[in-house]
Amino acid sequence: MQKTSIKITSEKLDLQECYAFVEDDACGGIAAFIGTVRNDTEGKEVQQLDFSTYKPMAIKEMQKIADLALKKFDIKKIAIHHAEGMLQIRDIPVIITASSKHRKNAFLACEFAIDTLKETVPIWKKEYFTDGEVWVNAHP
Repeated sequence: MQKTSIKITSEKLDLQECYAFVEDDACGGIAAFIGTVRNDTEGKEVQQLDFSTYKPMAIKEMQKIADLALKKFDIKKIAIHHAEGMLQIRDIPVIITASSKHRKNAFLACEFAIDTLKETVPIWKKEYFTDGEVWVNAHP
């Protein structure tokens, strides 16, 4: 049985796909984190975001996060999907879902996954404002 679903795509992310992947009869809780493009950063109006990835390494790092979350939080399944390319306000750049016997583990796994993804996965975000643009999260 496959316990992880990892994806980077330029197509629209699908919450139902992530939810369906983690559904399991043995699980009493499914948690989801859905990142959305907001319209402001530190008081500046954001028009759109552009996500760039080094896809082979990003997939590998996302898999490491998923594998670690499975062990660390005793979850049954986890999906980590990230968008690449240009996204508009309200678009979804990231979805993480996790299932576990009890809800707390699923919540903790989602929080761990998004926090670790932002720290370790080679995905870069360029924010476009009315008066220019700037790269953020320019790491690792």
